Amino acid sequence: MEFELTASMMCANYAHLEDEIKNLEEGGIDSFHIDIMDGRYVPNYAMSLNDMRYIASAAQKPLDVHLMVEHPNNHIGLFLNCLRKGDTVYIHPEAEYHPSTTLQAIINAGMVPGIAINPGTSVETVMEMLRIVKKVLVMSVNPGNAGQMYLPYVGKKITKLLALKEDMDFEIYWDGACSADKILEYAPKGVRGFVLGTTLLFGRDRPYGETLRRIRELEF
Repeated sequence: MEFELTASMMCANYAHLEDEIKNLEEGGIDSFHIDIMDGRYVPNYAMSLNDMRYIASAAQKPLDVHLMVEHPNNHIGLFLNCLRKGDTVYIHPEAEYHPSTTLQAIINAGMVPGIAINPGTSVETVMEMLRIVKKVLVMSVNPGNAGQMYLPYVGKKITKLLALKEDMDFEIYWDGACSADKILEYAPKGVRGFVLGTTLLFGRDRPYGETLRRIRELEF
């Protein structure tokens, strides 16, 4: 069973960020998840444009950028100019008047377009955008803070998306409270990737490589 693992860099040790990036890459991480928060769309400030720019310059693996900001199209060029072709950019449909315009700008820049779906957002309200995007980031917690509890009703939303993904040509990614049992349950069902934060990856008393190996060796 193959699945992707991406490191939630808002949980990294910023006193040793260069080492964090190196150790994660050597340990086998697939990409770096960058949470940009503006304090308006979500009640928190997290990573900045400069944080993202530095990680993009220091990392060899792709970036997975999650824009939790109001009206991302107003400043989308600032983010896209820091990234490399093939990196992923997620927007929240509720945060934009015309989200398809923002997604088209991401596509035109050579990036992978994605949407993030909050726990309170129904699949039906984003149906048309599922035909545009290549990735859907399903939030299993309310966006804005690390270390939250999993909201179990999100599982039914993932079931709906799994039934649509082949026809609409997108992949599903899990973000929030990602534990081993969630990977064991949802990777075999077709969820492609999982964002790892404090639940499984950061703050452990072992090297990242060992933690990532243990996750990949889960028995299905």
